Amino acid sequence: LMFAALLSEVSIRTIAVIWVVFLTILVFFKRRKMDPPSPSGSWPVVGHLLSLGRAPHLKLTEWRKQYGDVYTVRMGMEDVVVLNGYRAIKEALVDYKDAFSSRPNVYVLNLVSGFGEDIVMSPFNQAYKEKRKFAYSALRTLGMRMGPGSMEENIRDEARQLCLKLSEQGDAQPSDITDNLTVSVANIICSMVFGKRYDYDDENFLELSKVANKLVAQLGSSQLMTVFPILRFVPGVNSSNRILVECMEEVHAFLRQEITKHRETMDKENPRDFIDLLLAELETQEKTDCFKEENIEWIIQDLFVAGVETTATTLRWGLLYMVLCPEEQQKVQAELDSVLGADHDVPTLAHRSQLPYTEATIMEIQRIRAIVPLAAPHTPNENTTFRGYDIPAGTQVFPNLWSANMDPEFWPDPEKFDPRRFLDSDGKVVTRPESYMPFSTGRRVCLGEQLAKMELFLLFSSLLKHVTFKLPEGAAAPSTDGCMGITLVPSRINMCISQR
Repeated sequence: LMFAALLSEVSIRTIAVIWVVFLTILVFFKRRKMDPPSPSGSWPVVGHLLSLGRAPHLKLTEWRKQYGDVYTVRMGMEDVVVLNGYRAIKEALVDYKDAFSSRPNVYVLNLVSGFGEDIVMSPFNQAYKEKRKFAYSALRTLGMRMGPGSMEENIRDEARQLCLKLSEQGDAQPSDITDNLTVSVANIICSMVFGKRYDYDDENFLELSKVANKLVAQLGSSQLMTVFPILRFVPGVNSSNRILVECMEEVHAFLRQEITKHRETMDKENPRDFIDLLLAELETQEKTDCFKEENIEWIIQDLFVAGVETTATTLRWGLLYMVLCPEEQQKVQAELDSVLGADHDVPTLAHRSQLPYTEATIMEIQRIRAIVPLAAPHTPNENTTFRGYDIPAGTQVFPNLWSANMDPEFWPDPEKFDPRRFLDSDGKVVTRPESYMPFSTGRRVCLGEQLAKMELFLLFSSLLKHVTFKLPEGAAAPSTDGCMGITLVPSRINMCISQR
């Protein structure tokens, strides 16, 4: 019995010694894993969610001062890496583009992208490359470029319709023009995708716009399910998931009808619009793994969700800052008048180089209120080392674009609205300013960047050429905080609209 006890003790000691030796080998002969620093205050299950609150971009930017440009936050049960500031974001998305160009496996994002059938949230693989290459080529074919045959005339026509609509409303009663802006931008997308625009009161178009807006709103309210996807199985809690699915089904039902109509009437030799080009490409590809029937609806949905909400919201922020800074509105209008004279038509893209203050004002609008403060999440396809930190494959990586656009190192007094930031000493527009990424950067840069720039210039300059916006007499100045959903949206405000 004593011998057995002694043997047991020896065995325990032996195991202990072996374990110590093993740990020593790990320490000295194997590189230790280096995680990015993480803020204190992470709670079990929820992580840092309570600290992030309703304005996560602000808290993440605040934490940058203490934890640096690269740190980790706990989102529920998962670690998420946050990139802050121009240098870290550019280094990751441009210099390390091979490592950070894919998308993470997140339930809600998978749901709204057909589990990678679209372009925006598709994993970075050969199928993604083929889809993006086609879409970019198709958009250029349809006029997403400068010069003859561009989308310019379509956008100018829409600008005329918008100014006419506002003139019909008159200036007797203050009004909110959010819906009018949304319809105008949506019609530009419709002219590219469906080959036609819709009247402002068209029932089918209004229904599509209503459902699309609801889809965007539900995406914004589904953040909790993004972190805790298991909630979609919990009755009473999963209503946002159910509504999201219903909205997508309605949007896709409308799209399927349009696709069917196009199939019946298309001329392969003379494609009319984006749908015709998609169908022609599908036949050419002969249903390869890279381009399939299932891709068509999801790619079109991308154009609407990413193209309408973002541009319309940017215009809303622009008009908000014009009523808050009437002196800036007057400067833009004075420049427009000096270049265009008494001409009552809308500006052209050829005028852009002659309107530097107008262009700088649009750039300042995009800087001061990044409509997507946190860019869509990236992820490394394989284990990656970045700035000395180990980032496992599949980890969500959030580029905090807000931290770059509001960085006092590059933008002194960043909360002050000042278009002169984007003008050089000769009064010309600074074309490639540092720490300015309204469309993100790298391989996943916004596909419709060129179209968005055309829309913003032509619509914004047309509005200020023909209309003056101001707050009702005695009205309190509206907040510029915004509400964070899928985009950072300003509050709806009633403005006095007077014809010039």
